[in-house]
Amino acid sequence: MVDFKLETLADAVLRERLLHAAFGQGRFRKTAEKLRRGFMPAEGLAFTTLDEAGHLIGTLRFWNITAGTAGDALLLGPIAIAEHRRNEGLGAMMMRRGLAQAQWLGHKAVILVGDEPYYRRFGFCTQAVARLTLPGPVERARFLGLELEPGALHGAEGLVTACGRKLTTAARAASA
Repeated sequence: MVDFKLETLADAVLRERLLHAAFGQGRFRKTAEKLRRGFMPAEGLAFTTLDEAGHLIGTLRFWNITAGTAGDALLLGPIAIAEHRRNEGLGAMMMRRGLAQAQWLGHKAVILVGDEPYYRRFGFCTQAVARLTLPGPVERARFLGLELEPGALHGAEGLVTACGRKLTTAARAASA
């Protein structure tokens, strides 16, 4: 049994350790990071998963963006599961619950950069973002979108940009 909950400031150090173990320092050079840098995760859409002993074993965050002409949307990522708990379905559980929460909160679309064969099962596809661009290099086959509301990304074109709540000094210090 695991506990899927909203992230708190107290989770910051362990979350960053988990992300470092999963992605290394290279994650800070990725194009998707440009959309996260300097911003807080979307309200009510930053999650952790704890094991039976209360240890952090998973993280999933969403970020506010503007998806070109489609307008407000979310960027998903990063999602990470502790190495010793991978292949147990925890990532899929977090994805389903996170996407359901995003939809319940009224968000209409989600984009991400990731492994299409993995994310396809949640409804993500390249066609949804075919005319959108990111603010840096990305493999087009890994740039994916999902409409939480039918038609939300239909005909969307243009640059994806960051928006939302700016990262505060206190939050910056807590995640350092």
